[in-house]
Amino acid sequence: MKIPEKKALLRISGFVFLAVSCSILFALSLSAERDLRAMLSRQKEFALLRDEYLSLRGKVAFAESKKNLMQVKGVVQAVDEIMGPLGMKQKIRSVKPTAIKEMKDVTEEEAEVQIEKADMNEAVNIFYRIENAPMALSVKRADLKTSFENPARLNITMTLALIKQK
Repeated sequence: MKIPEKKALLRISGFVFLAVSCSILFALSLSAERDLRAMLSRQKEFALLRDEYLSLRGKVAFAESKKNLMQVKGVVQAVDEIMGPLGMKQKIRSVKPTAIKEMKDVTEEEAEVQIEKADMNEAVNIFYRIENAPMALSVKRADLKTSFENPARLNITMTLALIKQK
């Protein structure tokens, strides 16, 4: 072989090597971009899961703190604790314990509470006090009806559940 043929062959093999190297690098960069997009989507999913976890952890901590704040004997005493500061004891027509459900670690005690002739502000205060009570107290069902004598007043019938740890 002559030198000009060797130079031409060397140039061609150099271009072929360069083209193959560029195509390999291009394929690697496309693969890396695809992996990056997959990891970014996984990161977004993990961020959403983290936010949901933190939210649930806060709710559990709130519920755990409520059950340890005030020890009451039963749902009737809990209703007295809620309604006493509002001055609503004279408007309570009845508090009837209805059911006690035993679960694995907790006891749920239900009662039907009937309140007569409460105005809208008092009803809001009652539900606010139940929600922010220092015990695990929940409203299972609530019926608000206008009073027959005075349409501005409400007759409230609700089922409350007190959740106590065994």
